[in-house]
Amino acid sequence: MAHANSRTRNIVFRVGTAIYLECYAKRGKFHSFIQTNISNLAGVPSIVFGILGLTIFVRLLGLGNVILAGGLTMSLLVLPIIVVASQEAIRAVPGFLSEASYGMGATKWQTIKNVILPVAIPGILTGAILSLSRAIGETAPLVVIGIPALLIPFPGGIMDRFTVLPMQIYYWTIDAALVAEYANLAAATIVVLLLVLFLMNSAAIIIRNKYQKRY
Repeated sequence: MAHANSRTRNIVFRVGTAIYLECYAKRGKFHSFIQTNISNLAGVPSIVFGILGLTIFVRLLGLGNVILAGGLTMSLLVLPIIVVASQEAIRAVPGFLSEASYGMGATKWQTIKNVILPVAIPGILTGAILSLSRAIGETAPLVVIGIPALLIPFPGGIMDRFTVLPMQIYYWTIDAALVAEYANLAAATIVVLLLVLFLMNSAAIIIRNKYQKRY
């Protein structure tokens, strides 16, 4: 429950960033600087975020290669993706809807809350789900912060060490030459990972098609 709430707060923060940049921030050099950097971060290789996470969370803050450090590192990875997707969804809202709301006497926040967000939410959710599905398959940032390839004790809290399915697959694939059963474990884990990614991507498509409105 705590992890779910944390992910929800992170998504809300990123959507809030997109709303601020699109609806509140004044156009100028500072806005262009922020917008350019967010767009560039969305295209940065994931291993760069791993180096940043290693420097800040593992070494500077002294967290070590624990769940909290890994989660913060992956949050940095998906942050620009969700912000850019949310901005595109907000921009896609027809302008006449906002103008009609203002014409009825609504404030800017009332227009955002009651008009813009309900129309943009399918695109925002689609971007959030796709970014999370990307994070599930990412391994490079977590390898950089030093997660183990095999973890025997099951983590019980955010300050415990952890591993991820792609690393587990890698370990079992490498050791399949020594223990034949590892090949079966690796194959089964690959199927589980692909199934999770397929379900998340399917959910994104269903949400977009069901709730998207045509104007």
